[in-house]
Amino acid sequence: MNIQTNYQLQDLNSFKVNVAAKYFVEVLSITELKEVLADKKLLNNKWLILGGGSNILFTKNFDGFVIKNSISGITVINENDKEVFIEAGAGVDWDKLVEYCVNNNYGGIENLSLIPGNVGAAPVQNIGAYGQELNQPFHSLTGLYMNTGDEQTFSKSECEFGYRDSIFKNKLKNEFAITSVQLKLKKNPDVNLSYLQVKDELFSHNISAPTISDVRNAVIAIRNSKLPDPKKIGNAGSFFKNPVIELEKFKAIKNNYPEIKSFSEGKDKVKISAAWLIEKCGWKEKIIGDAGVHQKQPLVIVNYGKAKGEDILKLSEKIKKSVSDKFDIILDNEVNII
Repeated sequence: MNIQTNYQLQDLNSFKVNVAAKYFVEVLSITELKEVLADKKLLNNKWLILGGGSNILFTKNFDGFVIKNSISGITVINENDKEVFIEAGAGVDWDKLVEYCVNNNYGGIENLSLIPGNVGAAPVQNIGAYGQELNQPFHSLTGLYMNTGDEQTFSKSECEFGYRDSIFKNKLKNEFAITSVQLKLKKNPDVNLSYLQVKDELFSHNISAPTISDVRNAVIAIRNSKLPDPKKIGNAGSFFKNPVIELEKFKAIKNNYPEIKSFSEGKDKVKISAAWLIEKCGWKEKIIGDAGVHQKQPLVIVNYGKAKGEDILKLSEKIKKSVSDKFDIILDNEVNII
């Protein structure tokens, strides 16, 4: 276990913000994580579990203990004729897990292809895209309580999943470290074509009977066409959640903006496209200093060079205020602000 001081985090966060951690350590196993938890330095400092760094915005140096979770491994832990149970270490790259499952024809996460980040962060955020959410194939997860080192396994219901939400983002925030995630996938999968853009992409390639591999390829093509690669330009994907509003409020907005993009959320709720709201407020392609709104996807805030975390945060707050002023809708951050 090698605890380092004043450790630079620029290459460990997808916004490429130049910040440092007072203490830093990378753990490769549960045993190493327990050793870190027993270290007195951790007891006297605030701490942060860091995975792929793809859903976090550092606004300043982290005056505490950053633990890089690099627990690896993908294992089949159980299976029958119809289903297979996969366990993946929290430090596994999420898309590598999707690739592994699709290559073995294990269906249930192919629509979540190319989402940046690691496996351990996926249930915290309850990641979702193109008609699929993690909670659907999710079975359970295992981890440690940071103050005691005690292990616990959480079932799906115990995770309290919601839209980009879970118990680990609320009640257990900064209290529990996920070490592995277990998924229940299908051996004879039905493809999920509920998202029109995926259907259109397949149609454009004359694919009438798609496999989960075809769906993965379609999702990758869509994401590459409209989202910036965080390896090339600093960003964390969608900065804001799509807001869910009352049906009556939606109807009032639709009277003035018939073209508004929305999705039904049951009888009395409607989910509004945050990207549409942001674009209507004139933010698409806007740049302030080195922070800006992406030219193809208004939901993505990017670091075009040497933007500081506080610069990106200020831009996000300006966007939120303009949406609130114009539509009386409050945007919630999807990105974790530190």
